[in-house]
Amino acid sequence: MPFHPPKLYAIIDRATLDARNISIADFARDLRDAGITLVQYRDKTNAPQAILQASSEISAIFAATTATLILNDRADLTLLANWTGVHVGQSDLSPQDTRRVLGSNRIIGISTHTDAQVIAANETSADYIAVGPVFATASKQNAEPTIGLAGVRRARTLTRKPIVAIGGITRENAPSVIAAGADSVAVIGALCVPGQSPRKLAEDFLAHLR
Repeated sequence: MPFHPPKLYAIIDRATLDARNISIADFARDLRDAGITLVQYRDKTNAPQAILQASSEISAIFAATTATLILNDRADLTLLANWTGVHVGQSDLSPQDTRRVLGSNRIIGISTHTDAQVIAANETSADYIAVGPVFATASKQNAEPTIGLAGVRRARTLTRKPIVAIGGITRENAPSVIAAGADSVAVIGALCVPGQSPRKLAEDFLAHLR
């Protein structure tokens, strides 16, 4: 079955939450209660056991929903956590090798930062292609150069796979990113603003994208 992502792709980023002293469970509950149906868990620093523990917490919170749960980077942990799929970067396992690990029934997404990478990703078994950073972002260290809305438009001409745009996306600019050709926008920092409810932020995001 082809994968059709919803317009909002929420990322639970361990480093961002730790920096803001927000618990993974509390943040995940807020996303669930706001009606988020596509979630990625991203942890670039902790040991596999810690990643699996957090994945288990998130699974329990979304258990009564039909949400799609994507783990960043680790195809092996995706299987152990029994999650829906994995998102890989340019330096991770290729989509082809990831598919060998996961089989045919799980979702694979891949990050791209250039037109050439989009073209290459289009020839793989990836279910969706992430493009970005669209705008400047503080959520990722050593981020690639921004591609802007023009980069999203170019990517749209290079693939028929679903496009997930990421990088510096806010409630205000998200509609313009969708209008440029993205099927979905991935958001990290704009859902964890100090002093504001993540649930309210997610609800506002969804409202802006309707």
